Amino acid sequence: MHVFQGARSVQLYDYLFLLFSLVFLSSCRDADVQIPMSQLGIGVNSSEVVFGSSLALQGHAGYLGQETLRGAMSYLQHVNDRGGVHGRTVRLIARDDSYDPPKCLQNTQKFLIEDQVFGLFSFVGTPTAVKILPLVEEAEVPLLGMFTGANALREPFTSNLINVRASYYQETDAAVQHMVRDLHLTRIAVFYQYDAYGFDGLIGTELALKRFGLEPVARGSYVRGTQDIGEGFDRIREAGAEAVFMIGTSDPCANFIRKSMESGYDPIFYMVSFVGAKELARNLFGTGTSNANVLMSQVVPPPIMPDGKVTESAEEFVRLLGKYFPGEEPNFVGFEGYINAKVLVEALHRAGRDLTRQSFLGAISSMTDFSLGKDVSLSFGPADNQGMDKVYFTRLHDGRFVLVEDWKRLPQGRQ
Repeated sequence: MHVFQGARSVQLYDYLFLLFSLVFLSSCRDADVQIPMSQLGIGVNSSEVVFGSSLALQGHAGYLGQETLRGAMSYLQHVNDRGGVHGRTVRLIARDDSYDPPKCLQNTQKFLIEDQVFGLFSFVGTPTAVKILPLVEEAEVPLLGMFTGANALREPFTSNLINVRASYYQETDAAVQHMVRDLHLTRIAVFYQYDAYGFDGLIGTELALKRFGLEPVARGSYVRGTQDIGEGFDRIREAGAEAVFMIGTSDPCANFIRKSMESGYDPIFYMVSFVGAKELARNLFGTGTSNANVLMSQVVPPPIMPDGKVTESAEEFVRLLGKYFPGEEPNFVGFEGYINAKVLVEALHRAGRDLTRQSFLGAISSMTDFSLGKDVSLSFGPADNQGMDKVYFTRLHDGRFVLVEDWKRLPQGRQ
Protein backbone atom coordinates (compact mmCIF):
# COMPACT_ATOMS: atom_id res chain seq x y z
CA MET A 1 0.00 0.00 0.00
CA HIS A 2 1.21 3.50 -0.81
CA VAL A 3 0.00 6.37 1.35
CA PHE A 4 0.54 9.95 0.24
CA GLN A 5 -0.32 12.63 2.75
CA GLY A 6 0.52 16.12 3.91
CA ALA A 7 -1.10 16.10 7.34
CA ARG A 8 -1.56 13.91 10.40
CA SER A 9 -2.82 10.35 10.00
CA VAL A 10 -6.53 9.60 10.20
CA GLN A 11 -7.72 8.99 13.76
CA LEU A 12 -7.74 5.42 15.13
CA TYR A 13 -11.03 3.65 14.92
CA ASP A 14 -13.10 2.54 17.82
CA TYR A 15 -12.05 -1.00 18.69
CA LEU A 16 -15.45 -2.50 18.15
CA PHE A 17 -15.89 -0.85 14.77
CA LEU A 18 -12.47 -2.02 13.61
CA LEU A 19 -13.28 -5.55 14.72
CA PHE A 20 -16.56 -5.44 12.83
CA SER A 21 -14.82 -4.08 9.72
CA LEU A 22 -12.26 -6.88 9.66
CA VAL A 23 -14.92 -9.54 10.07
CA PHE A 24 -17.05 -7.89 7.40
CA LEU A 25 -14.17 -7.70 4.95
CA SER A 26 -13.40 -11.38 5.33
CA SER A 27 -16.93 -12.17 4.17
CA CYS A 28 -16.96 -9.81 1.19
CA ARG A 29 -16.66 -11.93 -1.94
CA ASP A 30 -18.70 -10.20 -4.61
CA ALA A 31 -19.71 -6.71 -5.77
CA ASP A 32 -23.27 -7.38 -4.64
CA VAL A 33 -22.23 -6.88 -1.01
CA GLN A 34 -24.33 -4.29 0.84
CA ILE A 35 -22.56 -1.68 2.98
CA PRO A 36 -24.81 0.22 5.42
CA MET A 37 -24.44 3.93 4.80
CA SER A 38 -24.24 4.57 8.53
CA GLN A 39 -20.86 2.77 8.55
CA LEU A 40 -19.26 4.93 5.85
CA GLY A 41 -17.16 7.80 7.16
CA ILE A 42 -16.92 10.93 5.04
CA GLY A 43 -13.13 11.00 5.13
CA VAL A 44 -12.81 14.68 5.90
CA ASN A 45 -11.82 16.61 9.01
CA SER A 46 -10.36 20.02 9.83
CA SER A 47 -6.91 19.17 8.48
CA GLU A 48 -7.30 16.70 5.60
CA VAL A 49 -9.54 15.02 3.06
CA VAL A 50 -8.84 11.40 2.12
CA PHE A 51 -9.21 9.65 -1.23
CA GLY A 52 -8.48 6.06 -2.27
CA SER A 53 -6.96 4.90 -5.54
CA SER A 54 -6.83 1.30 -6.78
CA LEU A 55 -4.66 0.90 -9.83
CA ALA A 56 -2.14 -1.42 -11.43
CA LEU A 57 1.30 -0.72 -9.98
CA GLN A 58 2.70 -4.14 -10.90
CA GLY A 59 2.16 -6.65 -13.69
CA HIS A 60 1.51 -6.25 -17.40
CA ALA A 61 -0.43 -2.98 -16.96
CA GLY A 62 1.70 -1.63 -14.13
CA TYR A 63 3.21 1.12 -16.27
CA LEU A 64 -0.24 2.67 -16.70
CA GLY A 65 -0.90 2.87 -12.98
CA GLN A 66 2.58 4.12 -12.19
CA GLU A 67 2.42 6.91 -14.78
CA THR A 68 -1.13 7.88 -13.78
CA LEU A 69 -0.16 8.05 -10.11
CA ARG A 70 2.97 10.09 -10.74
CA GLY A 71 1.03 12.58 -12.85
CA ALA A 72 -1.66 12.99 -10.21
CA MET A 73 0.76 13.18 -7.28
CA SER A 74 2.91 15.82 -8.97
CA TYR A 75 -0.04 18.19 -8.63
CA LEU A 76 -1.45 16.96 -5.30
CA GLN A 77 1.95 17.30 -3.61
CA HIS A 78 2.24 20.80 -5.05
CA VAL A 79 -1.18 21.70 -3.61
CA ASN A 80 -0.31 20.22 -0.22
CA ASP A 81 3.02 22.06 -0.10
CA ARG A 82 1.06 25.29 -0.54
CA GLY A 83 -1.27 24.54 2.37
CA GLY A 84 -3.89 22.34 0.72
CA VAL A 85 -7.45 23.37 -0.09
CA HIS A 86 -9.32 25.49 2.45
CA GLY A 87 -6.68 24.52 5.00
CA ARG A 88 -6.96 20.79 4.31
CA THR A 89 -4.29 18.68 2.66
CA VAL A 90 -5.32 15.98 0.20
CA ARG A 91 -4.25 12.51 1.31
CA LEU A 92 -4.28 9.78 -1.32
CA ILE A 93 -4.10 6.12 -0.32
CA ALA A 94 -2.97 4.08 -3.35
CA ARG A 95 -3.20 0.30 -3.49
CA ASP A 96 -2.02 -2.02 -6.24
CA ASP A 97 -4.62 -4.23 -7.91
CA SER A 98 -2.37 -5.53 -10.72
CA TYR A 99 -5.27 -4.96 -13.17
CA ASP A 100 -7.17 -7.77 -11.45
CA PRO A 101 -10.92 -7.11 -10.87
CA PRO A 102 -11.35 -9.14 -7.63
CA LYS A 103 -8.30 -7.45 -6.13
CA CYS A 104 -9.66 -4.04 -7.13
CA LEU A 105 -12.94 -4.91 -5.43
CA GLN A 106 -11.10 -5.89 -2.26
CA ASN A 107 -9.13 -2.64 -2.31
CA THR A 108 -12.32 -0.63 -2.72
CA GLN A 109 -13.98 -2.38 0.21
CA LYS A 110 -10.97 -1.49 2.36
CA PHE A 111 -11.11 2.13 1.24
CA LEU A 112 -14.76 2.42 2.23
CA ILE A 113 -14.74 0.42 5.45
CA GLU A 114 -11.25 0.59 6.95
CA ASP A 115 -9.94 3.86 5.52
CA GLN A 116 -13.22 5.78 5.61
CA VAL A 117 -12.30 7.70 2.45
CA PHE A 118 -14.16 10.76 1.25
CA GLY A 119 -13.98 9.62 -2.36
CA LEU A 120 -12.32 7.32 -4.90
CA PHE A 121 -9.86 8.63 -7.47
CA SER A 122 -7.92 7.60 -10.58
CA PHE A 123 -8.81 3.93 -10.83
CA VAL A 124 -7.15 2.33 -13.87
CA GLY A 125 -8.81 -0.09 -16.28
CA THR A 126 -12.24 -1.13 -17.52
CA PRO A 127 -12.59 -4.64 -16.01
CA THR A 128 -11.50 -3.33 -12.61
CA ALA A 129 -13.70 -0.23 -12.64
CA VAL A 130 -16.75 -2.12 -13.89
CA LYS A 131 -16.31 -4.69 -11.12
CA ILE A 132 -16.73 -2.10 -8.37
CA LEU A 133 -19.69 -0.21 -9.87
CA PRO A 134 -22.39 -1.90 -7.71
CA LEU A 135 -20.35 -1.14 -4.60
CA VAL A 136 -19.75 2.49 -5.59
CA GLU A 137 -23.40 3.04 -6.43
CA GLU A 138 -24.55 1.47 -3.15
CA ALA A 139 -22.13 3.60 -1.12
CA GLU A 140 -22.96 6.77 -3.11
CA VAL A 141 -19.28 7.69 -2.96
CA PRO A 142 -17.68 9.95 -5.62
CA LEU A 143 -15.43 8.13 -8.10
CA LEU A 144 -13.44 10.61 -10.17
CA GLY A 145 -10.92 10.42 -13.00
CA MET A 146 -10.98 6.79 -14.12
CA PHE A 147 -8.30 5.84 -16.65
CA THR A 148 -10.79 4.08 -18.92
CA GLY A 149 -13.18 5.14 -21.65
CA ALA A 150 -15.74 2.45 -20.80
CA ASN A 151 -19.31 3.26 -21.77
CA ALA A 152 -20.62 1.58 -18.59
CA LEU A 153 -19.17 4.48 -16.59
CA ARG A 154 -21.06 6.98 -18.72
CA GLU A 155 -24.44 5.45 -19.50
CA PRO A 156 -26.81 5.57 -17.80
CA PHE A 157 -25.84 8.89 -16.23
CA THR A 158 -24.78 8.57 -12.60
CA SER A 159 -23.84 11.77 -10.78
CA ASN A 160 -21.15 10.24 -8.55
CA LEU A 161 -19.21 8.72 -11.50
CA ILE A 162 -17.06 11.57 -12.80
CA ASN A 163 -15.21 10.93 -16.05
CA VAL A 164 -12.56 13.35 -17.24
CA ARG A 165 -11.45 11.75 -20.54
CA ALA A 166 -13.27 10.99 -23.78
CA SER A 167 -14.82 7.52 -24.17
CA TYR A 168 -13.65 4.54 -26.22
CA TYR A 169 -16.75 4.97 -28.35
CA GLN A 170 -15.54 8.49 -29.20
CA GLU A 171 -12.00 7.29 -29.88
CA THR A 172 -13.04 4.45 -32.19
CA ASP A 173 -15.72 6.55 -33.90
CA ALA A 174 -13.21 9.26 -34.77
CA ALA A 175 -10.73 6.65 -35.99
CA VAL A 176 -13.29 4.96 -38.24
CA GLN A 177 -14.28 8.29 -39.76
CA HIS A 178 -10.66 9.07 -40.67
CA MET A 179 -9.99 5.57 -41.99
CA VAL A 180 -13.07 5.55 -44.23
CA ARG A 181 -13.31 9.19 -45.30
CA ASP A 182 -9.65 10.22 -45.51
CA LEU A 183 -7.89 6.94 -46.30
CA HIS A 184 -10.80 5.28 -48.16
CA LEU A 185 -10.40 2.00 -46.29
CA THR A 186 -13.28 -0.44 -45.97
CA ARG A 187 -11.67 -3.65 -44.71
CA ILE A 188 -11.17 -3.06 -40.99
CA ALA A 189 -10.59 -5.81 -38.41
CA VAL A 190 -10.61 -5.69 -34.60
CA PHE A 191 -8.05 -7.34 -32.32
CA TYR A 192 -9.27 -7.11 -28.73
CA GLN A 193 -8.73 -8.22 -25.17
CA TYR A 194 -11.41 -10.71 -24.19
CA ASP A 195 -12.98 -8.80 -21.31
CA ALA A 196 -15.07 -5.70 -20.59
CA TYR A 197 -12.37 -3.38 -21.98
CA GLY A 198 -11.99 -5.25 -25.24
CA PHE A 199 -15.73 -5.66 -25.70
CA ASP A 200 -16.22 -1.92 -25.24
CA GLY A 201 -13.72 -1.11 -27.98
CA LEU A 202 -15.16 -3.80 -30.23
CA ILE A 203 -18.71 -2.50 -29.85
CA GLY A 204 -17.58 1.08 -30.38
CA THR A 205 -15.84 0.09 -33.62
CA GLU A 206 -18.84 -1.92 -34.82
CA LEU A 207 -21.20 0.98 -34.16
CA ALA A 208 -18.93 3.41 -36.00
CA LEU A 209 -18.54 1.09 -39.00
CA LYS A 210 -22.29 0.50 -39.14
CA ARG A 211 -22.84 4.19 -39.88
CA PHE A 212 -20.91 3.63 -43.11
CA GLY A 213 -22.71 0.41 -43.92
CA LEU A 214 -19.67 -1.64 -42.91
CA GLU A 215 -18.73 -4.22 -40.30
CA PRO A 216 -15.41 -5.73 -39.20
CA VAL A 217 -13.99 -8.14 -41.78
CA ALA A 218 -12.56 -10.18 -38.89
CA ARG A 219 -12.47 -10.28 -35.11
CA GLY A 220 -9.59 -11.76 -33.15
CA SER A 221 -9.06 -11.81 -29.39
CA TYR A 222 -6.67 -12.84 -26.64
CA VAL A 223 -7.14 -13.51 -22.91
CA ARG A 224 -6.20 -10.69 -20.54
CA GLY A 225 -2.76 -11.23 -19.03
CA THR A 226 -1.57 -13.63 -21.74
CA GLN A 227 0.43 -13.31 -24.96
CA ASP A 228 -1.60 -15.88 -26.92
CA ILE A 229 -2.28 -13.83 -30.05
CA GLY A 230 -1.80 -16.58 -32.66
CA GLU A 231 -5.41 -17.49 -33.46
CA GLY A 232 -6.57 -13.89 -33.57
CA PHE A 233 -3.64 -12.90 -35.77
CA ASP A 234 -4.26 -15.70 -38.28
CA ARG A 235 -7.96 -14.87 -38.57
CA ILE A 236 -7.29 -11.17 -39.19
CA ARG A 237 -4.48 -11.72 -41.69
CA GLU A 238 -6.50 -14.26 -43.67
CA ALA A 239 -9.33 -11.71 -43.94
CA GLY A 240 -6.99 -9.27 -45.67
CA ALA A 241 -7.78 -6.37 -43.35
CA GLU A 242 -6.37 -3.03 -44.47
CA ALA A 243 -6.44 -1.69 -40.92
CA VAL A 244 -6.44 -3.43 -37.54
CA PHE A 245 -8.11 -1.74 -34.58
CA MET A 246 -6.33 -2.96 -31.44
CA ILE A 247 -8.09 -2.83 -28.06
CA GLY A 248 -5.57 -4.32 -25.67
CA THR A 249 -2.48 -3.67 -23.58
CA SER A 250 1.02 -2.90 -24.78
CA ASP A 251 2.66 -6.34 -24.84
CA PRO A 252 0.04 -8.26 -26.89
CA CYS A 253 -0.37 -5.34 -29.29
CA ALA A 254 3.38 -5.05 -29.79
CA ASN A 255 3.63 -8.81 -30.36
CA PHE A 256 0.86 -8.61 -32.97
CA ILE A 257 2.69 -5.84 -34.82
CA ARG A 258 6.03 -7.67 -34.71
CA LYS A 259 4.47 -10.89 -36.00
CA SER A 260 2.70 -8.99 -38.76
CA MET A 261 5.85 -7.30 -40.02
CA GLU A 262 7.86 -10.53 -39.82
CA SER A 263 5.28 -12.30 -41.99
CA GLY A 264 5.02 -9.51 -44.56
CA TYR A 265 1.55 -8.41 -43.48
CA ASP A 266 1.60 -4.61 -43.29
CA PRO A 267 -1.79 -3.02 -42.58
CA ILE A 268 -2.39 0.17 -40.60
CA PHE A 269 -2.30 -0.61 -36.89
CA TYR A 270 -4.55 1.61 -34.79
CA MET A 271 -4.77 1.53 -30.99
CA VAL A 272 -6.93 3.30 -28.42
CA SER A 273 -5.27 5.42 -25.73
CA PHE A 274 -5.26 2.75 -22.99
CA VAL A 275 -2.47 0.88 -24.78
CA GLY A 276 -0.06 3.60 -23.62
CA ALA A 277 2.10 5.43 -26.15
CA LYS A 278 5.34 5.49 -24.16
CA GLU A 279 5.23 1.78 -23.31
CA LEU A 280 4.28 0.69 -26.81
CA ALA A 281 7.09 2.76 -28.35
CA ARG A 282 9.50 1.14 -25.90
CA ASN A 283 8.19 -2.34 -26.75
CA LEU A 284 8.61 -1.81 -30.47
CA PHE A 285 11.97 -0.02 -30.42
CA GLY A 286 14.67 -1.94 -32.27
CA THR A 287 12.42 -4.86 -33.24
CA GLY A 288 12.31 -4.41 -37.01
CA THR A 289 9.01 -2.54 -36.94
CA SER A 290 10.28 0.94 -37.80
CA ASN A 291 8.34 0.93 -41.08
CA ALA A 292 5.06 -0.16 -39.51
CA ASN A 293 2.14 2.27 -39.76
CA VAL A 294 1.21 2.57 -36.08
CA LEU A 295 -1.46 5.06 -35.01
CA MET A 296 -2.87 5.73 -31.55
CA SER A 297 -5.68 7.98 -30.39
CA GLN A 298 -5.10 10.13 -27.31
CA VAL A 299 -7.50 11.95 -25.01
CA VAL A 300 -5.02 14.67 -24.06
CA PRO A 301 -2.59 16.59 -26.28
CA PRO A 302 1.10 15.67 -26.23
CA PRO A 303 2.71 17.49 -23.28
CA ILE A 304 5.87 18.08 -25.31
CA MET A 305 6.07 18.51 -29.08
CA PRO A 306 8.84 16.94 -31.23
CA ASP A 307 10.67 20.29 -31.35
CA GLY A 308 10.84 20.33 -27.56
CA LYS A 309 8.16 22.97 -27.10
CA VAL A 310 5.90 22.38 -24.12
CA THR A 311 2.16 22.44 -24.84
CA GLU A 312 0.47 25.41 -23.15
CA SER A 313 -1.85 23.31 -20.98
CA ALA A 314 1.06 21.07 -19.89
CA GLU A 315 3.48 23.74 -18.72
CA GLU A 316 2.66 23.30 -15.02
CA PHE A 317 2.57 19.50 -15.36
CA VAL A 318 6.03 19.37 -16.93
CA ARG A 319 7.46 21.68 -14.27
CA LEU A 320 5.89 19.84 -11.32
CA LEU A 321 6.76 16.37 -12.65
CA GLY A 322 10.38 17.48 -12.88
CA LYS A 323 10.25 18.84 -9.32
CA TYR A 324 8.60 15.88 -7.56
CA PHE A 325 9.70 13.04 -9.83
CA PRO A 326 13.03 14.14 -11.30
CA GLY A 327 14.15 12.14 -14.30
CA GLU A 328 10.64 11.04 -15.30
CA GLU A 329 9.66 11.90 -18.86
CA PRO A 330 6.33 13.73 -19.37
CA ASN A 331 3.91 11.55 -21.36
CA PHE A 332 0.23 11.21 -22.28
CA VAL A 333 -0.70 8.91 -19.38
CA GLY A 334 0.97 11.05 -16.74
CA PHE A 335 -0.58 14.19 -18.20
CA GLU A 336 -4.02 12.62 -17.92
CA GLY A 337 -3.34 11.76 -14.27
CA TYR A 338 -2.32 15.37 -13.66
CA ILE A 339 -5.54 16.66 -15.26
CA ASN A 340 -7.57 14.29 -13.07
CA ALA A 341 -5.91 15.83 -10.01
CA LYS A 342 -6.59 19.36 -11.29
CA VAL A 343 -10.31 18.55 -11.57
CA LEU A 344 -10.36 17.02 -8.08
CA VAL A 345 -8.69 20.04 -6.48
CA GLU A 346 -10.84 22.54 -8.39
CA ALA A 347 -13.96 20.76 -7.14
CA LEU A 348 -12.66 20.89 -3.57
CA HIS A 349 -12.08 24.64 -3.96
CA ARG A 350 -15.56 25.23 -5.33
CA ALA A 351 -17.22 23.05 -2.70
CA GLY A 352 -16.01 25.40 0.04
CA ARG A 353 -14.88 24.83 3.60
CA ASP A 354 -18.07 22.98 4.61
CA LEU A 355 -17.16 19.98 2.50
CA THR A 356 -19.57 17.10 1.99
CA ARG A 357 -19.86 14.53 -0.76
CA GLN A 358 -22.98 16.33 -1.98
CA SER A 359 -21.26 19.72 -2.14
CA PHE A 360 -18.31 18.11 -3.92
CA LEU A 361 -20.56 16.62 -6.62
CA GLY A 362 -22.40 19.92 -6.90
CA ALA A 363 -19.08 21.66 -7.47
CA ILE A 364 -18.26 19.22 -10.28
CA SER A 365 -21.53 19.99 -12.06
CA SER A 366 -20.75 23.73 -11.83
CA MET A 367 -17.50 23.31 -13.77
CA THR A 368 -18.75 24.37 -17.19
CA ASP A 369 -15.78 26.59 -17.95
CA PHE A 370 -12.67 24.99 -16.47
CA SER A 371 -9.68 25.68 -18.70
CA LEU A 372 -6.07 24.54 -18.48
CA GLY A 373 -5.06 26.67 -21.45
CA LYS A 374 -6.21 27.41 -24.97
CA ASP A 375 -5.76 23.78 -25.97
CA VAL A 376 -7.56 22.02 -23.07
CA SER A 377 -10.87 22.90 -21.44
CA LEU A 378 -13.37 20.85 -19.47
CA SER A 379 -17.10 21.15 -19.11
CA PHE A 380 -19.38 19.23 -16.78
CA GLY A 381 -23.03 19.84 -15.95
CA PRO A 382 -26.01 18.59 -13.93
CA ALA A 383 -26.54 15.80 -16.47
CA ASP A 384 -23.02 15.61 -17.91
CA ASN A 385 -20.41 13.58 -16.03
CA GLN A 386 -17.65 13.72 -18.66
CA GLY A 387 -15.35 16.73 -18.83
CA MET A 388 -13.51 16.30 -22.14
CA ASP A 389 -14.65 15.03 -25.53
CA LYS A 390 -11.73 15.81 -27.82
CA VAL A 391 -9.74 12.99 -29.43
CA TYR A 392 -6.20 13.50 -30.75
CA PHE A 393 -4.38 11.18 -33.15
CA THR A 394 -0.70 10.35 -33.06
CA ARG A 395 1.64 8.30 -35.22
CA LEU A 396 4.74 6.38 -34.18
CA HIS A 397 7.72 8.14 -35.75
CA ASP A 398 11.39 7.69 -34.79
CA GLY A 399 10.52 5.97 -31.53
CA ARG A 400 7.86 8.36 -30.29
CA PHE A 401 4.25 9.24 -30.99
CA VAL A 402 3.72 12.59 -32.73
CA LEU A 403 0.51 14.38 -33.70
CA VAL A 404 -1.11 13.50 -37.01
CA GLU A 405 -1.68 16.80 -38.77
CA ASP A 406 -2.87 15.59 -42.18
CA TRP A 407 -4.54 12.20 -42.51
CA LYS A 408 -4.51 12.28 -46.30
CA ARG A 409 -0.71 12.28 -46.28
CA LEU A 410 -0.45 9.14 -44.18
CA PRO A 411 0.94 6.06 -45.96
CA GLN A 412 -1.72 3.40 -46.38
CA GLY A 413 -1.22 -0.13 -45.18
CA ARG A 414 -0.06 -2.87 -47.54
CA GLN A 415 -1.68 -6.25 -47.12
